[in-house]
Amino acid sequence: MVAVCPLLKEPPVLLPQLRRVRWAVRATLVLGVAASVVANVLHALDNPISQAIAAWPPLALLLTVELISRVPVHRRSLAFCRLFATATIAGIAAWVSYWHMAGVAARYGETGASPYLLPLSVDGLIVVASICLVELGGRIAVLEPGRMSTEPVAPPVSAAPVSAAPDAAPAHGSTRNRVELAPWVDAAGRAALAPPPDHPYVLLADGRWAEAAARWAAAGCPYEQAVALAAGPEPDDLLTALAILDGLGAEPMARRVRARLRELGVARIPRGPQDRTRSNPGGLTDRQLEILRLVAGGLTNAEIAARLVVSVRTVDNHVAAILEKLGTRTRREAAAAAAELGVVS
Repeated sequence: MVAVCPLLKEPPVLLPQLRRVRWAVRATLVLGVAASVVANVLHALDNPISQAIAAWPPLALLLTVELISRVPVHRRSLAFCRLFATATIAGIAAWVSYWHMAGVAARYGETGASPYLLPLSVDGLIVVASICLVELGGRIAVLEPGRMSTEPVAPPVSAAPVSAAPDAAPAHGSTRNRVELAPWVDAAGRAALAPPPDHPYVLLADGRWAEAAARWAAAGCPYEQAVALAAGPEPDDLLTALAILDGLGAEPMARRVRARLRELGVARIPRGPQDRTRSNPGGLTDRQLEILRLVAGGLTNAEIAARLVVSVRTVDNHVAAILEKLGTRTRREAAAAAAELGVVS
């Protein structure tokens, strides 16, 4: 059994926490706007028209933030425009409110620098809360079911048109499905979801298979690493992919790689696992069983390499393949699995 790659695991659900934070930020913004409105009205001329004009800037900011934070964004460029518009309107409201509040503070006994510094705390609070609320609204819109930002990514260079693709990728499903399908849906000329541009699936779809393989390897995902290597044109990379796939027991993909090697005219193609390997516990090869017994005995990779007269790197690769086949993460878990399988007594 091949373990799930860490990059493909679903992130923890943060939606409830983000919603609570949004309500707290909204309450903070309302408090700051209320203080600004009161100061503006107190400093305005004593007639309803002047007071209404003075109260309008902070109220306009509050309404703008609420509208922007509730409307979903379909392009990242629009998300930037939203933040810029919010910051601009917040700056205008802060400038107007600053002088009203400074006048009120001076009228009610504040002296020295206090009348000029006090408004900064209120205006700064309003500006920060406004931008935070817009950003939280965009983040929540992405995480809510049925809503997803949809900016197309660069089309893959090697992907053929897919005329039967849907008009738009569904905005639901697992993170793995969305990230894996997005580049190919976009290649078909449809509206694609926007996965991270440096995700290995995106790199692979863009023809950057070597970078994708390196990312998968760094994340501890050997099967996905092998698939990325198999997408390259070099026989050496295909042979490396084949060795990984054979070690994992991924026979269907290994057969495809062997067929590709034959098409490229490679003369010596390693044979797949023999029947004896398939009958071994956990699908381990004889060598892997031998190394597993030594791992269960508490030997380090260096000690195992010295005993078997092989390189430490060879042992490292075998141990990694053993952990994958057994679905374990540590040497201790592998030793426990070996005892369950009857490999060691």
